[in-house]
Amino acid sequence: MFAPILEKALARAGGGDGLEPLLPTPRPAAELAAVSDDRYLSDMCRRVFRAGLRHGMVDGKWPAFEEAFHGFMPGRVTLMDDEELEACMANAALIRHWAKIRSVRANAAAMRAVGEAHGGFGRWLADWPADDTVGLWERLARDFSQLGGNSGPYFLRMVGKDTFVLTGDVVRGLVDNGIVGKKPASRGDRRTVQAAFNAWSAETGRPQCQLSRILALSVG
Repeated sequence: MFAPILEKALARAGGGDGLEPLLPTPRPAAELAAVSDDRYLSDMCRRVFRAGLRHGMVDGKWPAFEEAFHGFMPGRVTLMDDEELEACMANAALIRHWAKIRSVRANAAAMRAVGEAHGGFGRWLADWPADDTVGLWERLARDFSQLGGNSGPYFLRMVGKDTFVLTGDVVRGLVDNGIVGKKPASRGDRRTVQAAFNAWSAETGRPQCQLSRILALSVG
């Protein structure tokens, strides 16, 4: 049952008035579908470059990235040749990390393929079932570059697709409540966690992003 977890979070947050403002709200499916692929590619790449760096520093450089990568239009970025990517490594306005620079072109190609097959990347995200969030993580990690680990879930959180995130506090909450015995590393463990979030969502009517935050707040 999720009720005892919610009670602990409420106690730590000072009641409902303190808790509710801390909870994220996912975008409705229609809004996800309406976002253009270039904006999704921009956010995806920004998430990749944020990994291991101060977010504010990356965000401050993002206008230069928008210019260097042609507004993140997937079709145009896919056509960038190695020489053009190498020129980005000489651009002091950018973050000059070769693997991440190369991932922009790879992710543009992957996003273009998904968009053409599903009527837009946003439509594909919107249609992905909420009860298989970990399947979406796996698909992002498999088909896109630099989106393994928590990068895929954090990208989904950035763009408003409902997801839980396996932060340290969330993992601790899962262990404390007997869902798993340790950090979910295997596919089976992640499916076990998914089943727990599905049950909690059915019980409470809350989206997974809110359940995830409440679980984290219940332990720290």
